[in-house]
Amino acid sequence: MGNMEHVGHTLETFAAQCHDFIKAEPGPAGRKKVCGLLSEVLSDEQFVAKYVDSNKAERNMLYEDPEFGFVILAHNYEGPKESAPHDHGPSWAIYGQARGETAMNDWSLLEAAGPEKTGKVKHVRTYKLTPGVAHLYNEGDLHSPSRAASTKLIRIEGTNMEKVRRFKFEAV
Repeated sequence: MGNMEHVGHTLETFAAQCHDFIKAEPGPAGRKKVCGLLSEVLSDEQFVAKYVDSNKAERNMLYEDPEFGFVILAHNYEGPKESAPHDHGPSWAIYGQARGETAMNDWSLLEAAGPEKTGKVKHVRTYKLTPGVAHLYNEGDLHSPSRAASTKLIRIEGTNMEKVRRFKFEAV
């Protein structure tokens, strides 16, 4: 294999490892391993340059898993933005910070949301996602990202959220 040992992560090897972790341990334990792996991948400058920096789209799907349906996305967010509290419906998500900084807020549920009803949430804490930091949000975990400037992320969703209806929440 010659110099191959020195090559960093590729999208293919990263996706395959994520798949294997989820297959071996479906549920939070396997996702935690995926989260750790994502953190490693984010510290690989070549990987970030190739799959994140080169991407100009706000949402760019890099990979969709044929067996489990999880997706790996590269995000390129321009300028400041405040997002409302949300969960990922019946799914989970892992946020991995590649460039810039995200202030992430965690919320606790006071009243459930539904199709005609905005849920009520209470602020729990705020913490920073800085380059190389990855964070797992399991089903029902409520969070809201906020950024003061442009950021780039790799995000993994348990399912392609573009196809999932989500309910609204408001802080009280």
